[in-house]
Amino acid sequence: MLRKWLDKVEPLFQEGGRLSKLYPLYEATDTFLYTPTSVTRNASHVRDGIDLKRMMVLVVIALGPCFFMAFYNTGYQANLAISQGASPLDSWHERVVMGLGVGHDSESFLDNVILGGLCFLPVYAVTILAGGLWEVLFAVVRKHEINEGFLVTSALFPLTLPPTIPLWQVALGISFGVVIGKEIFGGTGKNFLNPALTARAFLYFAYPAQITGIAVWTAAKRPDSTSGATPLGLMADTKVSETVPAIETIVGHSWWDCFLGFIPGSMGETSVVACLLGAALLLFVGIGSWRIMLGVVLGALGTSTLFWLCSHDSTNAMMYLPPWWQLVIGGFAFGTVFMATDPVSASMTNAGKWWYGLLIGLMTILIRVINPAYPEGIMLAILFGNVMAPLIDYFVIQMNIRRRMVRYEA
Repeated sequence: MLRKWLDKVEPLFQEGGRLSKLYPLYEATDTFLYTPTSVTRNASHVRDGIDLKRMMVLVVIALGPCFFMAFYNTGYQANLAISQGASPLDSWHERVVMGLGVGHDSESFLDNVILGGLCFLPVYAVTILAGGLWEVLFAVVRKHEINEGFLVTSALFPLTLPPTIPLWQVALGISFGVVIGKEIFGGTGKNFLNPALTARAFLYFAYPAQITGIAVWTAAKRPDSTSGATPLGLMADTKVSETVPAIETIVGHSWWDCFLGFIPGSMGETSVVACLLGAALLLFVGIGSWRIMLGVVLGALGTSTLFWLCSHDSTNAMMYLPPWWQLVIGGFAFGTVFMATDPVSASMTNAGKWWYGLLIGLMTILIRVINPAYPEGIMLAILFGNVMAPLIDYFVIQMNIRRRMVRYEA
C-alpha cells in the first residue's frame, strides 16, 4: 500500500509537477524506505555490492552500542550525582521523570536509561531537524538528491556533546558543520573535513564555557567543582610536585571503569567496549579501515610511551599517564573507530592510511601532553589529519610512480 501511494504521488514531484521543487525530499523518503529503482543497464565496473545508503546505515548500526551508553551512562552519571547531593535536573526533566513514575536510583537500569534518554534525545532531534533542513535546502537549490551522508553526521555529532549543551548551540553547531564543513564544497563525497567534527570544533572555539570544563559533563548540578570532571580534565588540572599520586587517585576511576565507559564525559564517547563492538562490525563488512585504526593506536602508543619514559622530574601530570591509560580515557576510541576512518576525509591510498593514522595518533598525544588548555586531543588531531590527507596521498602516489619508472627503466 505504501509503495502504491508513493508511485501515485511521484508525478507531482517530477519535472512539471506542482511540487517539482520538492523532488529531493520525495526521493530521499522513497530511497530511505525502498531500494532505488534506477539500475545500470550496461556493463559496469563494480567493486562490491554495497551502495551509499547501505554503507551509511551500517555505520549507524555500528554506533548502536554508543547510543546505548549515551542513554545509560548519561542517566547513571546524573543519578549518581543526585544521590551524592547534587541538585535535580531542569524543571521539565523533573516533570517528565515524575510523570513516567521513575526515580533517581543510580542502581536502577530503567531510571538511568529514561533519564539519559531525556538528555540525549532532544539533542539528537535538534541535530536532525536543523541539519536536515540545510540538507534539503541545498538539495532543492542544486536540484539533486538528498545524500545519505547526513545520516551518519547526525548520529556522530550528538554523541560527542556533553548532556548540558544548550539546544540552540546544537542547532548552530550542526548548521556550521553541514554548511561550512560540507555543502560549500559540493556536498557528500566532496568535503575534505569531517562535518561532525567540524561542528564540534566550532562549538568548542565559539562557546568553550558550555562545551568544556568540569561543570558540563553530568546533567545534574553537582555541589562541588571536581566530582563531575572527566578523567582527562582531572589529569590536566593536577599539579605534580615531588610525589606523583596513583592514576586512579587522580581521576577517581579505575582503568576498567574507563574501559567500560562508566565515567563522566561526552554522551556517547566514554565506552571503549562500545567502540570496539562498532569497530568489529565496520571491519567485518569492510567499511572501516583497519590500517587507519591500527595506525592511530600505534601512533598514540609510541608517542605516549616516549613521554611516559621521559616523565622523570616533570611537573606535567599528563606525561605520567601510562600508554594503556591514554587509550581508554577521553574520546580516543570513538575518534579512532568512527571519526578518523571517515572514507571521504581520510587518506585513500593503502600506504597513506598508515601515515594518516600514525599522524593522528601522534598529534593526539602531543596535544594532550603539550597543550594544557585542551587535554582531549583526538578531535583536533583528526581535523589536522583531514587537512593533511590529500598531501599524504599525493606523496604516496608520486613514490609509486617513481618506483615504477625505475622498475621499467631497468
